[in-house]
Amino acid sequence: RIFGATIYDEIVKVSNEDSVANARLVARLEGVPVGISSGAALQAAIVVGSRPENEGKNLVVVIPSFAERYLSTILFEGLGA
Repeated sequence: RIFGATIYDEIVKVSNEDSVANARLVARLEGVPVGISSGAALQAAIVVGSRPENEGKNLVVVIPSFAERYLSTILFEGLGA
């Protein structure tokens, strides 16, 4: 069994658009080519971190993928050479 339904507190739904936008933002600002799932993880952290109860707290985000597996996807669409 891969998914352990008893070990998480919450599932945060994010849009594909926000996921791609965050992945592109990290690549542009930090020079780190992250994948779409990483953009999704960052968006979820933004959502959770913007809650009043989390003000002043630090969040840790696991960046689960790099961009190389997304070369033929929307992540690189319109960025032609």
